[in-house]
Amino acid sequence: MKGSTTDTAPVQGAAVHLWSLTAVELRARLLAKEISCREVLDSFQRRIEEVNPQVNAIVTHCPERAREAAARADDRYARTGRPLGPLHGLPVAHKDLVDTAGLRTTYGSRVYAAHVPDRDALLAQRYREAGAILVGKTNTPEFGAGSHTVNDVFGATRNPYDLTRSAGGSSGGAAAALATGMLPIADGSDMGGSLRNPAAFCHVVGLRPSAGRVPNWPSTAPYFPYPTNGALGRCVEDVALQMAVIGVPDPRAPLAAPYPESFDLGGGFEPAGRRVAFDADLGGLPVDPAVSGVLARVPQVLAALGCDVHEGGPGWDGADDAFLTWRAWYQVLCFGELVDEHRELLRENIVWNVDQGRRVTGEDLVRAEKQRNAVTERARAFLDTHEFLLCPTSQVAPFDIGLNHPPQVDGVPTRHYLDWMRACSRVTVTGFPAASVPFGFTDDGLPVGVQVVGRPGADADVLRFAGALQEAATGSRVAPVAHTVDARREPPPRSRPSAGEGSWSP
Repeated sequence: MKGSTTDTAPVQGAAVHLWSLTAVELRARLLAKEISCREVLDSFQRRIEEVNPQVNAIVTHCPERAREAAARADDRYARTGRPLGPLHGLPVAHKDLVDTAGLRTTYGSRVYAAHVPDRDALLAQRYREAGAILVGKTNTPEFGAGSHTVNDVFGATRNPYDLTRSAGGSSGGAAAALATGMLPIADGSDMGGSLRNPAAFCHVVGLRPSAGRVPNWPSTAPYFPYPTNGALGRCVEDVALQMAVIGVPDPRAPLAAPYPESFDLGGGFEPAGRRVAFDADLGGLPVDPAVSGVLARVPQVLAALGCDVHEGGPGWDGADDAFLTWRAWYQVLCFGELVDEHRELLRENIVWNVDQGRRVTGEDLVRAEKQRNAVTERARAFLDTHEFLLCPTSQVAPFDIGLNHPPQVDGVPTRHYLDWMRACSRVTVTGFPAASVPFGFTDDGLPVGVQVVGRPGADADVLRFAGALQEAATGSRVAPVAHTVDARREPPPRSRPSAGEGSWSP
């Protein structure tokens, strides 16, 4: 097939588009020289041209740069017989929070609308050195603030299962691009659910790694464990392929620990007999009945896998305050000066974050740290006797794209734009690895994900278990893209009330 102009490959006797193959399948065919990097890129480029105007997931596109890189990759492989690396020839678009040398990086903000970095962030460097072909950047809310992807530079990213709904965030562009077949691999980042929520909303897999697993450089707060980079894919194996590249220590990232495990998911992992727990509401959080109805099958699916299934969790008292207080402190550190200089150019979420953070006192941080330690120790003790904890990824299904955040969850009003994300943010406090796995659909056809939490450092085991669960639940598929909505480039109207309705204070 090498050198041809075909966009298809035979799979089980049928011709399928290259863009519909998993990253692992593409990699195998590339290394076998059944297809070329140029052919793979051309297939994904055509898919981007067809689909992206509807979902608005890839916001900065560099087709010529990508074409040159694919040609160099093919030429080198033909000349030396050696691939560029584990991601040889796989197209990737980095989240628009990741600096990419020579390619516009806006952080979703009007302040940086014309910003072009002169160096790669470590994450982008690792994808490039592993042979991935950069095709552009994926959409994100301004500075990643919020689990709904909309900003004043590029507008909103639409959910590929319903274009009137949110794709989640802040890695919403990445998740939507994967779900629609515009990318085979994508990076994301996560603090309170920014990688896991969009994975659930778009029916793909997302892994928030253990704290320190993926080094981040440059970083404003290199010792702060809440934010982390991670990976998304259409299947667990594609996430593992990326984690083997990005989950390696770097001396510039002081939290990056040399965890003693690889991301080879082989070896006969068997879910049967493993003691697992299902925490249906993480200690009493409101959960939309449409979501809880889908996840009611989780114990049944686990039992069918042969697991020893229990109900309940470690107890999450203090997790919300620990997360919100430390997060508020971090927001001032990162964006305080920016708000002082450009308040009028920034969206309400960033401004509210900084205003809240400036109210945090030393006593607040002391209390929050005690709470964080207590939550982490309870979770650690719980996972000593339960190998995995399962719980909802999101408390709601994908919501209306014109909202800043859901105004209520199962009849309970949300106090601010972070309030509906607590199913993820409570897990963040522990620093433990957590994957969102596609689990099913609501009666309205909206995706629902289940969260798999594992022991600290056991990221590969989380993915192994997630793989068994995904296969037993719904498997993976490329999302249908509705053609009934005009996907406009301008952002939807800003919702009112603003981010801090009801407010939160430490």
